[in-house]
Amino acid sequence: MAEQAVSAKRGNQPMSFPHTLCFGFRALQRILTFLGVHSLFSSVLGYLDTTLRWIPSWLPSWCPTSQNQLTTAEDRMLRCVDSSFSRQYVPISNGNQLWTLTFNSDATKDKTPVVLLHGFGGGVGLWALNLGSLSQRRPVYALDLLGFGQSSRPVFSADAQEAEEQFVESIEQWRAKVGLEAMILLGHNLGGYLAASYSLRYPGRVKHIVLVEPWGFPERPDTADEDRPIPVWIKALGAMLSPFNPLAGLRLVGPLGPTLVQTLRPDFKRKFSTMFSDNTVSEYIYHLNVQTPSGETAFTNMTIPYGWAKRPMLQRIVQLRPEIPITIVYGSRSSIDGNSGNTIKEMRPDSHVEITTIRGAGHYVYADQPEDFNNRVSQVCDQVD
Repeated sequence: MAEQAVSAKRGNQPMSFPHTLCFGFRALQRILTFLGVHSLFSSVLGYLDTTLRWIPSWLPSWCPTSQNQLTTAEDRMLRCVDSSFSRQYVPISNGNQLWTLTFNSDATKDKTPVVLLHGFGGGVGLWALNLGSLSQRRPVYALDLLGFGQSSRPVFSADAQEAEEQFVESIEQWRAKVGLEAMILLGHNLGGYLAASYSLRYPGRVKHIVLVEPWGFPERPDTADEDRPIPVWIKALGAMLSPFNPLAGLRLVGPLGPTLVQTLRPDFKRKFSTMFSDNTVSEYIYHLNVQTPSGETAFTNMTIPYGWAKRPMLQRIVQLRPEIPITIVYGSRSSIDGNSGNTIKEMRPDSHVEITTIRGAGHYVYADQPEDFNNRVSQVCDQVD
């Protein structure tokens, strides 16, 4: 869930949702920077962020969360899904497991399945408005990416390429364990980046790619561009945030965290208002994102200042097999525009590349306009056996 708050060029590379939760934390950091104690503060904060999660169980928990609370929050997110499904941990290598929802009825079992990959900071529960509809026509699998949600949270490589490969290999191992010959890969945000990376590595397993508001495709623009220079305040913000995981502030505020999510992101309650009238969504988001920072750390290692990918996908997407079709979905009210989509279309003149914009939707297209999103994705999937 990486909807990002500031951008060096509007419509290219927004910063992520969790940064919205840390404004007070940033202000404190900025003050300390001006006072000349930034390095000490960075060291102390980094230590606290990595060790607070390991306080002995007999001490009061600083962050009011647990695996059981995350499970309960997800159960509440999924209670309104009107299709039957199963849940399981799918074992992969090194003792890791990927938490998986499976929708597979007798009427749809012969169709190519859709596999849903969530964005940064997300989890399977955020597809609650989509799972029932999408599973009417074909099998649907939704998994928590390695390092996120209820999946295992291992140590990732600090190298951007190796971390990306860990994500991709975990998806391939999951596919083999589940027994899927081929799939339609749909990824939102970070999930879109990983869907493209997986398709480059394992093209024979992918029949169609659906990129929903994908992160990590364009290169960071030249800061010397006189027409659109990066504002000084964005540079300062990037410098202040660079030593930290995006959600360090949320963990460090401890018991204030749930209230902070509700206060700074009331829009998520509105997005799911047809399902819930209480704080179900914000509680789920909180419990997703204050667990051990694993995938979060990997994501941080895959980025450069201001939220750009170290390994931009546009540099590689031309290597994708031309017979693999791509559909790119944007929200008309999102801070991301169609620049990357148009570039992909130009780079693949002999391939099917379709760009669609859903009116009235922001970065979280699937929750902002779920009916339109579900209909459009179903139409795309109908083109696949």
